[in-house]
Amino acid sequence: MHRIISASLARCRGRCRLALVLALAASLAIAVGLSQLLAGTQGLQVTRAWVGTVPVTLYRPSGLVSAPVVVIAHGFAGSQTLMQPQAVTLARNGYIAVTFDFAGHGRNANPFVSSLMDRDKRLQVLLAGLEPAIALGMAEPGADGRLALVGHSMAGDVLAHHAQAHPGSVSAMVLLSPYLSEQVVTESLSNLLLIYGALEPGMLHEQGFKILAEAGEGAAEEGVTQGAPADGRARRLILADGVEHIGVLYSREGLAETLAWLDQTFGRTGEGYLDQRGPWLGLLYLGLVVLAWPLSLLLPRLSTRPLGAGLCWRRLWPVALAPAVLTPLILWKLPSDFLPILVGDYLALHFALYGAITALGLWIMKSGVWSGSPKATRPAEPRAFGWRGFILATLAATAYGTLAIGLTTDRFVTTLLPGPERIGVVIAMLIGTLVYFSADEWATRGEGAARGGHALTKLLFLLSLLLAVGLNLNELFFLIIIVPAILIFFLVYGLIGGWIYRRVGHPMVGAIANAVVFAIATAVTFPLVGA
Repeated sequence: MHRIISASLARCRGRCRLALVLALAASLAIAVGLSQLLAGTQGLQVTRAWVGTVPVTLYRPSGLVSAPVVVIAHGFAGSQTLMQPQAVTLARNGYIAVTFDFAGHGRNANPFVSSLMDRDKRLQVLLAGLEPAIALGMAEPGADGRLALVGHSMAGDVLAHHAQAHPGSVSAMVLLSPYLSEQVVTESLSNLLLIYGALEPGMLHEQGFKILAEAGEGAAEEGVTQGAPADGRARRLILADGVEHIGVLYSREGLAETLAWLDQTFGRTGEGYLDQRGPWLGLLYLGLVVLAWPLSLLLPRLSTRPLGAGLCWRRLWPVALAPAVLTPLILWKLPSDFLPILVGDYLALHFALYGAITALGLWIMKSGVWSGSPKATRPAEPRAFGWRGFILATLAATAYGTLAIGLTTDRFVTTLLPGPERIGVVIAMLIGTLVYFSADEWATRGEGAARGGHALTKLLFLLSLLLAVGLNLNELFFLIIIVPAILIFFLVYGLIGGWIYRRVGHPMVGAIANAVVFAIATAVTFPLVGA
């Protein structure tokens, strides 16, 4: 007995030492990442303002005398924060950079269109956000009267329409992964640079090469400039290596090409600074994730044995497969426009129904309706923490996910914390995510649970979403954009949730924390809509 106790104490001391070392290393990584990200705006004046109801941010070098204005616009489900790499890069090289939130996006509470198919109304709403941002930038002290536009994805069409409606007012345009409507006459656009991620679908690349061919200045080749910037007829297309639709915003190649294009247009030379925040963001998030493990050891243990359904592979497969197949089929023809948020209301239904079917499958397994009788389980042996310990652990886990990681994302990546106008949407989304994560966590945890089952159910959920998109492509197409984001959330919060579960022994702690994080992220990411 003495040897057993001594070995146990040695293991505890070893774990404590490891936790302390990891906590210190993670804290260092967080400090370095934050310091480098904040250093990017050194020497800049960053001013946040409102033009009517449009939130706008101005970036300009300190002591600037005179410079062109560059207005930078984000894409669908993005925000002005997402465009910081372009804004900081250009401002550090002597430009006045302006970012803003389109209606329904970021902090802009004005409603976006309820149907993306309504092109005319969508364009009208988006132009109503672009034009005040341009006016503010052009009225800024030191603006020399010259204007360039930079836009990502959805914004490309909006910027092109503005330039087309105001001939001669825009000296240069840089469109990142745009899709331009047929109403855009590309020949009328001055000094057009197109940048796509090399990993994006070929249909986007094809439109870019078609635009080059229409210029009539020679063969449409990637990386070859057609025409001369001096006469406003220059055209160029770049495929940024190794990046896709969102990664193109962080691409060194894309940032360098944007800066060089505007410098050629305006005859300027800056310091050549590029906001390459990707590695520092990676270091920061690595620190935040690693820090979660030693912090999880501080949580109270709620049960002397791990709680959960404890389904082996044979019993897990039907429980996991049924919701993946049935959810998109059931929701295929049902209306999903009950929330003032585009696409997100369908996602709320998908979460809720998926979780309900999973819970039904668990009940069937427990009742023995499925082949075989339910596996006998020992009663739980909770410790003295009771509900107080459960509430404490749940609040701590939720706070870490929404504040430590959420605040970082909101500051350096994209808007992720909700304003007052989105609280109701968060609550509605939470109903769906809470049903899903509660059922899923219980199904994949417990003694004897299938190893790898937790990852399997997340993969099936993503495949289920893709099936839903395939059944209703016109309405749900933009869900494809967030599938990679959901995958990252599943990986990060699944890892953290596993640490929490192994410490507290209760699956509902991680389930509630993940449900809150997902509800906030989806409610804030998708645009608010009107009638």
